[in-house]
Amino acid sequence: MGPLFTDRAEAGRWLAEKLAARPLGDAIVYALPRGGTPVAFEIAQALNAPLDLALVRKIGAPGQPELAVAAVVDGDDPKMVVNEDVMRVTGATPKYLACEKARELIEIERRRRLYFGKRVRPDPKGKTAIVVDDGLATGATARAAIQGLRAQGATRVILAVPVAPRDTAAAMREEVDELVCLSEPAQFWGVGRFYADFHQLDDQEVLDLLARAASFGGTGSV
Repeated sequence: MGPLFTDRAEAGRWLAEKLAARPLGDAIVYALPRGGTPVAFEIAQALNAPLDLALVRKIGAPGQPELAVAAVVDGDDPKMVVNEDVMRVTGATPKYLACEKARELIEIERRRRLYFGKRVRPDPKGKTAIVVDDGLATGATARAAIQGLRAQGATRVILAVPVAPRDTAAAMREEVDELVCLSEPAQFWGVGRFYADFHQLDDQEVLDLLARAASFGGTGSV
C-alpha cells in the first residue's frame, strides 16, 4: 500500500474538512511540534482559530529513542505521563525517567524562548483545545499534552490526527472528548510510512508557520 498523504499539509486539510463540520465553539488549535505544526496550521487556517504549540517532549526508552516510554509537558507544574507497559518491557527505571525528564525540560525551555519570545499566548481556560499531531504511535506525547491543557482549564479537548494504530486510537478515545482520526490501521509500521514527504522539520519551519498564523482568530497574539 502506498502513502495515504502527500505531506503533512494535505493531511491537515483533510482533517480540517472533518472538523469544520463540527460545532467547536471558541477553539484554539495546539500543534505538537515540530511535526504536528504543518498539520495544525491548515486546521487553524480553515477554522480561523488561533494556532499555538503544546510544548511536549517524548522520552525514549533506554537504547530505543524512538519508542516512547514517557512524555513530559510544559507548565507551572510540568507533568510526565508514563507508559507503564513500555517501562516494564524496556527496563526503564524511575531514576532514568527523572534524568530524561530534566533533560527534556531544558529543551522545552529552549523552544519556548525561540518560538514565542515575549509574545502573548492564548489562554485555553474555558475553551475548546484541538490537539494536533502528524500521527500517533503509542500516544504518550499527545496524552501529556491533553493532561496539560486540561490542567490549564480547557473545557473540551479534541485530538485530531491523520493516522494512529487501531489500539492506540481506541485508548485515546478514553482520554479526550472527541478523537478525529482519518486512518486507524490494524497493522502499523510507523507514522512516516503513511506520507510521501515526511521530512524532519527544523525550528525555522515552525517559526515561519507561526508567523503566517499570527492573524488567525483575529487575535494577532500567537
